Amino acid sequence: MVVSRCDRAIVPLTQALRACRPHRNYADGEESGTMQLKKLTLRDLGWTSFFENHFLELRQPALAPARVVEELRGFYRVRSQQREHLAEIPGRFRSQAQERVDLPAVGDWVGIAVGPEDNRARIECILPRKTKLSRKIAGGGRGEQIVATNIDTVFVVSSLNRELNLRRLERYLTVVWESGAEPVVLLSTADLCADPVARMADVERIAMGVPVHLLSAIARTGFEVIWEHLTHGITGVFVGSSGVGKSTLINVLSGTESLRVRPVREEDDRGRHTTSSRQMIFLPGGGIVIDTPGMRELSPCDGKEGLDQAFEDIRNLARSCKFRDCNHEGEPECLVQAAIQSGGLESERLTNFLKLQAELRYQERKVDPQVAREVKKEWKRIHKVIRRDKTESLPDA
Repeated sequence: MVVSRCDRAIVPLTQALRACRPHRNYADGEESGTMQLKKLTLRDLGWTSFFENHFLELRQPALAPARVVEELRGFYRVRSQQREHLAEIPGRFRSQAQERVDLPAVGDWVGIAVGPEDNRARIECILPRKTKLSRKIAGGGRGEQIVATNIDTVFVVSSLNRELNLRRLERYLTVVWESGAEPVVLLSTADLCADPVARMADVERIAMGVPVHLLSAIARTGFEVIWEHLTHGITGVFVGSSGVGKSTLINVLSGTESLRVRPVREEDDRGRHTTSSRQMIFLPGGGIVIDTPGMRELSPCDGKEGLDQAFEDIRNLARSCKFRDCNHEGEPECLVQAAIQSGGLESERLTNFLKLQAELRYQERKVDPQVAREVKKEWKRIHKVIRRDKTESLPDA
């Protein structure tokens, strides 16, 4: 079959329309194969004075505020207080974007111009983001990948089986603290764990100041704590590895089976990818949740403040070390190493902290030439000192 130039332009739109699967508006219980849904107020969508003030500064009465609820291939599903729209960004918008983070992401508030067909729209601008959950692009690439924006709470989900990994949880908490949102740790499948209280205590030791809760989707226990965080207009996002039960938890919260779920592999408790895209769901109680695909690789892209909060115990100890630039790797009078010797700090936690710190410094050198030059200068100084010491230690001829 020969495809004309005009047909080529239609193909991506056709694919996007097929991707617009029936979307349930849980706030009112209606389901439709089209994008005609019951009206929601902007407050129902998470609108606050923060976004209202920025929108008024645009002084563009032709634009309407809308929120990105799902990203499709080349298009976006956005929700205004009138209806849901299939939206695209103009070419000039895309050409002016220097990085992927300059384009819309799920959770963003955008200004849209509605087309002649009510279900079509054009995204003209992105309002400033209040919070942004992101990670370094997987696979060793440079750049930042946004997970979700304008979220209030990030639920870090981990299953109480062999998948539970304290070092991975520390990574998640570092990224979440840097986002500006509040972290909450959810330990799922509590009904399948021999001693869930002990495992929760292990997590609480490394998640200082972060609420940790036990959940069971089968027994339907523990969900009341989630509702406390997801009041009307509040947005939460569920993150975690594949197979930890994120989609299952959201199905319980929404009272439907709209999100496809799959069991973990019995031989190793490893999860299977089920969620393939990020999408926003409106719950019966007025809360908003975003489901995300599982992440097997998670590296912070800019998380010094997040690292300090996730490892607050190490930072507090480091302030009392003898040397301000102590690396906690054998220097005299190091309070961090002293805490490890006394049993007050796990050596594995320090190792993970130093590893994350090194990753962040590496990212900083890649994006900031000035930092790279300073590091190079410092290493030259160190090597010069080493050569001098070797020369002085040589015996006289």
